[in-house]
Amino acid sequence: MSAMGSNGDDAPVGELVRRASQQISELVREEMRLARAEMTRKGKRYGLGGGLFGGAGLVGVLAALVAATIAALALVMPLWASALIIGTVLAAVAALLGMAGKRQVARAGSPAPEQTIDSVKADLAEIKERAHR
Repeated sequence: MSAMGSNGDDAPVGELVRRASQQISELVREEMRLARAEMTRKGKRYGLGGGLFGGAGLVGVLAALVAATIAALALVMPLWASALIIGTVLAAVAALLGMAGKRQVARAGSPAPEQTIDSVKADLAEIKERAHR
């Protein structure tokens, strides 16, 4: 036993435990803020990508309006020409929306908060390293 006695030994250990607890609490709060920010960013990209995919699907469903437009154009030009013009325009719009949606989903990456997971792993490795000292 040390010459300081049990009262002298308890105070510094208690203070160290209190500080460690505070630091761990701060670390967890910071990691949660990081995860929330990362998930918000990814959620926006998934939402935008899904909306663009939906837009591409909507263009494909508008067949009745397409038929009416082709019929209207057929009054001033041959039917085949009006169908070719409308078909080309719709194919181009659908392709652009589909590519934009795919790009947004790809930019979002994995739905898991990867940066936060990496940060937590680094924090745990640091804690383990310091515990072994």
